[in-house]
Amino acid sequence: MSSKNTFTALKKHSPSDPNREIARKIAETLNNASFKPFKTDPSLLSNLNSRVTHLVLSNPKVPLRSCLSFFNLIRTTPSLASQRPDLQAHVTLIRRLSEARQFAQMKIFMNGIVTDENLRCPVSKMVSLIEGGSERAKFVEKFCDMLFRVYVSHEMFEEALMVFDYVDKNGIEIEERSCFALLVALKKSHKVDLCLGFFDRMVKKGVEITVYSLTIVVDGLCKKGEVERAKAIMNEMAGRGVKPNIFTYNGIINAYIERKEFEGVNEILSLMEEEAVSYNAVTYTLLIEWYGSCGNIEIAGKLFDEMLERGIEPDIHVYTSLIKWSCRLGNLKRAFSLFDELTVRGVKPNAYTYAALLSGVCKAGQMEAAEILLREMQGKGIDANQLIYNTLIDGYCKKGLMDEALKVKVVMEKKGLKVDVYTHSSIASGLRRLNQNEEAKRLLFTMAEQGVPQNVVTFTILIDIYCKEGNFAEAKRLFQEMGKKGEKANTVTYNALIDGFSKKGKMEEAHKLKDELEANGMTPDSYTYTTLIHGECMVGKFDEALKLFNEMARRGLSQNVVTYTAIISGLSKDGRTDEAYRLYDEMIKAGLTPDDRVYTSLVSSLHTAES
Repeated sequence: MSSKNTFTALKKHSPSDPNREIARKIAETLNNASFKPFKTDPSLLSNLNSRVTHLVLSNPKVPLRSCLSFFNLIRTTPSLASQRPDLQAHVTLIRRLSEARQFAQMKIFMNGIVTDENLRCPVSKMVSLIEGGSERAKFVEKFCDMLFRVYVSHEMFEEALMVFDYVDKNGIEIEERSCFALLVALKKSHKVDLCLGFFDRMVKKGVEITVYSLTIVVDGLCKKGEVERAKAIMNEMAGRGVKPNIFTYNGIINAYIERKEFEGVNEILSLMEEEAVSYNAVTYTLLIEWYGSCGNIEIAGKLFDEMLERGIEPDIHVYTSLIKWSCRLGNLKRAFSLFDELTVRGVKPNAYTYAALLSGVCKAGQMEAAEILLREMQGKGIDANQLIYNTLIDGYCKKGLMDEALKVKVVMEKKGLKVDVYTHSSIASGLRRLNQNEEAKRLLFTMAEQGVPQNVVTFTILIDIYCKEGNFAEAKRLFQEMGKKGEKANTVTYNALIDGFSKKGKMEEAHKLKDELEANGMTPDSYTYTTLIHGECMVGKFDEALKLFNEMARRGLSQNVVTYTAIISGLSKDGRTDEAYRLYDEMIKAGLTPDDRVYTSLVSSLHTAES
């Protein structure tokens, strides 16, 4: 054994060597398994130094357990503070632990070196303290590998890479699992470039590359948004015989979904089909969420059924996704059916599941049902979070139940939950619907004073209020301020301005805003056109109104009751009875129900035509 060889070499020293004699006496004491002499006769340790410690610890005749006790005695005795075990003592004991295959204890001592600034030093110096013997080379390799992993566990990446440099230059091997540990740690620390750089070095050095290492790098790049780079590495490694697995593919699918690249998702799914890689629960969850977000709830449902047929148990994430998208599409029956099903399967709903259902019932205006769900949730020990309270507030506001909404806001504040911009915008929007404009403005101004940043919704509410008040100067000022603060106006913002100008007969300004909206890459919606049609009719430009009405049809925009009412009323006012009645018939065929204004307009047009 190497320790034996070391000690044999030490015997060759002169018998008059005082260190050897002190070490011999200490060894004899340790072999008697008694530590009393160290306490009763302090002189035994009075001449202790690093050489003596090394001689004792490397003596194969002293049991390892006794060596460990001796090491701890020196380390913890106050009077021996100046003789604390040095780096050589640690390295010597680590070697003996390795020979005894006590790797857990070995790692503890290695941690001691790494975390102590007085012991930590370049790996070359540590290795130089490892003495000769037939097993030296094998131990050096094991020592470097463990040192590398300990540095990784402490996120001392620079030091770990220095160890890798050392072994690379000296022809020593680092285990693949140790390299994998560094890849994982770098990815968790969001050091993707370092992760990729180390992966390249693994490939160049000839370290065995597994699909697990490949997946870590691919996933790290995908999370950074570098999907094409991730795909290139995946393809390169496939050419080297390292085939991606379902976890690798899932990382790329998720990245494409986040980028809303439908073609990319399909490309990966086709590749998986070619390689006969089956979906797992994560794949199904990603795809169900993806198709749900695209409004393809039927495809999402089919994937869910396929998942069940394959015996893959859906988790709460899958159910929550399906419930959420069913609610958003207004299919509450399907949403509650799924909720009942998950309960039967023993899957426990969480706050997000209840939030999805609450959102659906609030959107449908079923606030009593929302209150029942809230009580049920709380009865199961699930606390309502900020999202749930905001959902309830929005639901009450849309129903005009402002007192109830404000009560929920008070509960939020008492629970220490953040009353954010969403909370304020929901309440302000509710006040605006009730024409309580001053209260709405006051709330939003107070919000800004309290340091809650405004967003596109709050700016749009204020712009809409000022437009309705005819204060276009303030509306325009806010519109400009919005841009300066980095909040991009959306179609709703433009519609608020277009509606304000149209109702005041300022059609030139209204059309300029429509053009600007399109120039900024947005598409006018049904509300935009209906507002403009109404405005053109108000100023007597009925042909312009009809042109806009026909343009809507060409662009595939739905013409609702309000749109038909505006154009029929306008044409009737102009005495164009035949055209008004033609549009009335078209309206009926479209399944729309005319209101009293339509009938009044048509009757008025008959009188106009007769006169």
